[in-house]
Amino acid sequence: MHVLICPDKYKGSLSAIQVANAIEKGLRAVDPAVEVDKVPMADGGDGTVEAFLAAMGGKMVRMEVCGPEGNLVDAFYGLMENGQTAVIEMAAATGLTQVPRSRRNPMNMTSIGTGQLIRSALDFGVKKIIIGIGGSATNEGGMGMLHALGVRFFDRDGLELTTCVGREMLYVDRVDFSGLDARMKNIEIEVACDVNNPLCGPEGASAIFGPQKGATPEMITMLDDGLRRYAKLLAAETGIDMTDMRGAGAAGGMGGALVLIGGKLLMGTDIVIKATGLEARADRADLIITGEGATDRSTEFGKVPAAVGQLAKERNLPCLCIAGSVLGKYKGVYDKGVTAVFSAMNRPMRLEDAFNNAFDLIADCAENLGRVVLKK
Repeated sequence: MHVLICPDKYKGSLSAIQVANAIEKGLRAVDPAVEVDKVPMADGGDGTVEAFLAAMGGKMVRMEVCGPEGNLVDAFYGLMENGQTAVIEMAAATGLTQVPRSRRNPMNMTSIGTGQLIRSALDFGVKKIIIGIGGSATNEGGMGMLHALGVRFFDRDGLELTTCVGREMLYVDRVDFSGLDARMKNIEIEVACDVNNPLCGPEGASAIFGPQKGATPEMITMLDDGLRRYAKLLAAETGIDMTDMRGAGAAGGMGGALVLIGGKLLMGTDIVIKATGLEARADRADLIITGEGATDRSTEFGKVPAAVGQLAKERNLPCLCIAGSVLGKYKGVYDKGVTAVFSAMNRPMRLEDAFNNAFDLIADCAENLGRVVLKK
């Protein structure tokens, strides 16, 4: 039997390749000769760079950049295809997990570091940038990223705004794109995101994602009003109005900001599937196993198991999902092509114990499944 193993990460516990290794270990405990093809997956958030490099090769570039709070943080991105393509995670420079819960406040966060990663990739002479924008800490419409690439912002008194945090976004009165790095005109930008929210309104960036970033109800109202005005200023400069654009609200408005400089918004899973050649690899499989940290109702809306399940469905293949936990109304993934969902947790346990023992729990679950599907 040829098994395609293509899980997402277990966030906060194991990377996607570690999850794939655990599943392989469990299967080989049943049949050491089983044919395995491991393809770590991602949807545009944490783990996107690692998934690409594990599947396609390349090198990791590490550098210090401005973190979401304005302090220096260690970040990274990947270079692939002989340096022609860069893969960037917004979360590596501007991630919510980089900010302690007690200090999470989108009024004080900036995306400058993400722009610095893009600029560094340009210095390497890349022709294409794939940027995953999941897991962000910001809600400033990509102001910091644009500033790092040469766009200038001014308040009503003509003073230049340079910290580019959410609070400063509220005071933008004039935008100058004349200094935008000219190299941006010559590259292809694919933006990996897994949401279609507009920039503003009840389904917009501030209302939907602001609370998890530390926004109070008062902040949400201020940020939503500010983003609407900010978008009109950018539209006057670029001719592109991102106010109601589907996906513009991803990552606090970063989705829309990247469109303004030539980016194309795509589902993160679609980009990874294409780049890793997963469709052709699925053609050779007899069984597909995927997984993620928690499978719930949201999984069916663009997350890795749903995307992998669709590939399996198109080929009439069984697709098993091993999740860290199985929550709520998760059965919608069955319509997406997932055959069955299993929890790796084999007993009641504390979250800390589940995280610490995740590899063994996944391997044990995969072994039990293997005793059913790999029987001779």
